[in-house]
Amino acid sequence: MKLSNYRVLVWMICGCLILMGCAEKRSAVQLQLASAPWHFSETPATSMLSAVQSNATFTAPSDSSRFTIKMRVKLNPENVGSNVLNIPGVLNVRTFQHDQKDRKDQNYPSFPMPDGSVPVLEAALKLHPPLENEGALDMPIGIPLAMLKAPGGEHDIVLHFSGVRWSLYVDNELLDNDFPLGYPKWGEKSSWEINPLLVSKAEIFFQGAEPQKVALTKPRYAPEIQYWTPPGHNTWVGDVATFYHEGRYHIFYLFDRRGHKSKFGKGAHYFEHLSTTDLKNWIEHEAATPIEEQWETFGTGTPFIFNNKLSISYGLHTTRIYPKEKTSLPLQWDYYNKHGMTGSFRYDTIPGYPAGSTYSISQDGIANFKKTKILFHPCENPSVYTDPEGRLRMLANYGAKGTWESKSIDGGWRSVNPNFPPGGDCTFFFRWGNYDYVIGGFTGFWSKPASAAEDKFVDGVKAGLDFYNGLNVPAVTEISDRRFLLAGWIPMAGWGGTLIVHEMIQSPDGRIGTKWMKEIIPATHKERSLSKDLKEDASFSTGSSSFLLTFDVEPSQDMTDKIGALLLGADGENNACEIQISPEAKTAQYAKGNLQRFSNPEKSLREGGSPTAARNYAIENLQNTDKPFTVRMIVKYQDKFGGSQIDTEIAGQRTMIAFRPDLKVEKLLLRSKGTGIRNVRIAALKN
Repeated sequence: MKLSNYRVLVWMICGCLILMGCAEKRSAVQLQLASAPWHFSETPATSMLSAVQSNATFTAPSDSSRFTIKMRVKLNPENVGSNVLNIPGVLNVRTFQHDQKDRKDQNYPSFPMPDGSVPVLEAALKLHPPLENEGALDMPIGIPLAMLKAPGGEHDIVLHFSGVRWSLYVDNELLDNDFPLGYPKWGEKSSWEINPLLVSKAEIFFQGAEPQKVALTKPRYAPEIQYWTPPGHNTWVGDVATFYHEGRYHIFYLFDRRGHKSKFGKGAHYFEHLSTTDLKNWIEHEAATPIEEQWETFGTGTPFIFNNKLSISYGLHTTRIYPKEKTSLPLQWDYYNKHGMTGSFRYDTIPGYPAGSTYSISQDGIANFKKTKILFHPCENPSVYTDPEGRLRMLANYGAKGTWESKSIDGGWRSVNPNFPPGGDCTFFFRWGNYDYVIGGFTGFWSKPASAAEDKFVDGVKAGLDFYNGLNVPAVTEISDRRFLLAGWIPMAGWGGTLIVHEMIQSPDGRIGTKWMKEIIPATHKERSLSKDLKEDASFSTGSSSFLLTFDVEPSQDMTDKIGALLLGADGENNACEIQISPEAKTAQYAKGNLQRFSNPEKSLREGGSPTAARNYAIENLQNTDKPFTVRMIVKYQDKFGGSQIDTEIAGQRTMIAFRPDLKVEKLLLRSKGTGIRNVRIAALKN
């Protein structure tokens, strides 16, 4: 073989290997969704209406806790503002034009029409809550018409009240629901009417018509897991709990609609469930702890293994709905005060509405969780875990505090450290190498050598050595290869936002940092260079509102030197955000942007700042910024967000996340004071 041909062959082989390597690194992430169309069984209708007969009366059965309405409706996004169906004193269905800037509760502006308008279909059911002295309340469910594939034309609409759920289906798809408190009041004779210009047919059913999921031959997929939210206009990820078991990484999250405003503001959270075996291919399972009673609304807990069974603990936050004296909490505390340990109660066999700690067990070791209905502790946010010494333990939160221990999950819990952790929010324990850690949901971070006594935990927040990075209620889990992952959410709509997973790093002295998790970095289009070496402040068009920005920093030796990346929208600095890094001072911050100068200093958690608000805040004690380092930043905009999420990685050692309402980035201004910025690149996100 000639030398030249040999070189060509070697070049081709190397090129293929490089491409294969790149393909492996950039292989697509996908989430197989559990969503599917729904079918309603055919049963005789109690009453029927049509364009010819648009009103009638009917008699509701004595047990009218369930009903279904099916109707064929002609929607016109350009002409809304009409009643669709009305049952006086019970239900009103209408279309209307929603305020384009009003994202409260339903987040209708997440799906605007091309002209920016937000036409809406909404059904408001009048319910009579069970508590005395509470008047009737309207419970609306609805959709922005722009979320439909064909906003105009005829659509099959189903409204279903099960007693536990109040749901809206359009063209066989579940698009909105809420969780009722109370029931509608039907008269001896109920009248109803439709708008014959919009509705060609309507039927009402009592008891019989129940939704059944249609089996799909081809599953549905979401193209990313990082920054994911459940499909829909008002659906968010709340508190996260994670676990690694038999090669599978599990993420349980509190499903949130309306930013905690479901069930008339009581939250109505419950655990949904995702998992993966390779961090690339994810599966959405059926809900781990579905709401099945009107009194149910759940609080955060933890997955754990007991008796070789995958289980998840969680709290029954019934005191959001009923006063403590009407719940089982007094019974449980009385038992503890008499016996010095907690009891075990089947909550379907004792008086009072169930409240406190309970758990569910997986029937197959992966999913298919079943409620035990056992109350084992009166705290309402139980963090159950098996410690490295094999002891079954729990950190008590919300309604109790301290560390508890038991031989069995089913009661018998004794307090072993009554004052640590102090309770309040969701605390988690983990051991990494030679160090033990406890982290709180919003603040509070403690560590100690694993060999040290339990009263030797040191407050890392006071030392400015915490790793809070914008995530709320972060959960820590060790997976394969001794890697530790940090998962949580950031507030976009009250008590909900996007799912975020970062990887943790540990220094020999036990210091914890965070970096991006390579397997789930969002896919991008081809990268383009903006500048090789910035000599002065420079502005660039981003070309996309969602992008990955990368640049290298060469620090000086001056403590006052810094760099800033100013993100600007069409309205200039009104909603602008600056990411500012001071390499020698070892600080970084998100702050309100200013076109004329660097932003003012923000506070770290130690100084009284609020990283978990995910708006303006600072972090301190950066690592590896005294030598050249790289900054990576992902900016992601969605109409659903109503703004931009910004995720920044600094020197591969620290991350910080923020959300900026009303910011849709169009321009980037890079500036520096004594610090070099080089190799600036940008790549639009694919999804």
